Amino acid sequence: MGWLVTPDAVLVIDSQFADTAQMFLDGLKTRTPRKIDLLINSHHHPDHTGGNKVLQPMVTKIVAHENVPGLQRKQAAANKTEDAQAYADTTFKDGWKVDIGNEVVSTKYYGPGHTSGDAVIVFQRANIVHMGDLMSHQRHPRVDRPAGASIRNWLVSLEKVVKDHNNDTIYIFGHSKVGAPVTGPKGDLLALRDYFSAMLDYVQKGIAAGKSADEIVKTGLPQFAANEGTPALQVCYDELTAKG
Repeated sequence: MGWLVTPDAVLVIDSQFADTAQMFLDGLKTRTPRKIDLLINSHHHPDHTGGNKVLQPMVTKIVAHENVPGLQRKQAAANKTEDAQAYADTTFKDGWKVDIGNEVVSTKYYGPGHTSGDAVIVFQRANIVHMGDLMSHQRHPRVDRPAGASIRNWLVSLEKVVKDHNNDTIYIFGHSKVGAPVTGPKGDLLALRDYFSAMLDYVQKGIAAGKSADEIVKTGLPQFAANEGTPALQVCYDELTAKG
């Protein structure tokens, strides 16, 4: 979660789960008596929207990419958690911007990446960029193909984000390996780009050599063995072999 508290405004990015959202809300009340002017969801996954309903009574407006409410509803139906949801009431296609407190906060959609509804959120005056799950640090990223993810475009998006900002920009990561930093410079984004480049190259070479998906997945990505979790090699294989 990210947040901005000023005397004139409160903005929150993502709501995590119901229990942690309540912990956040309890802590926020010790900092300000204000309600939350804006809640921005970086994408639809439950660890980013699961606390929306808890925060909703204190929130004036919920903002997300236009694909997020539909994806959130679909996932809630699959998990039978419809009653626990609160959805964005304001959506955008390419980007959105607001003057709030002493900041200018903008969002931008770079196309499918982690899902088909990921927003990059920029605190323009502070030069801080919240990446949501488009940034996974020292951790194998989840690639949600059923939700429209694209490894190939995710790689390009990371390059575009870096190009849109400067060498002093601080990036907030959606996930990090346990014990690793949750913020960092552009080099961390480019390291994830290189990770995806290596993954695509490895899987493409395996396909060209006639290897099955099981063979490709079994070998893994040994050069990234220190990363937490499991590489999404099956998803990469599915993307590269998809027709149409």
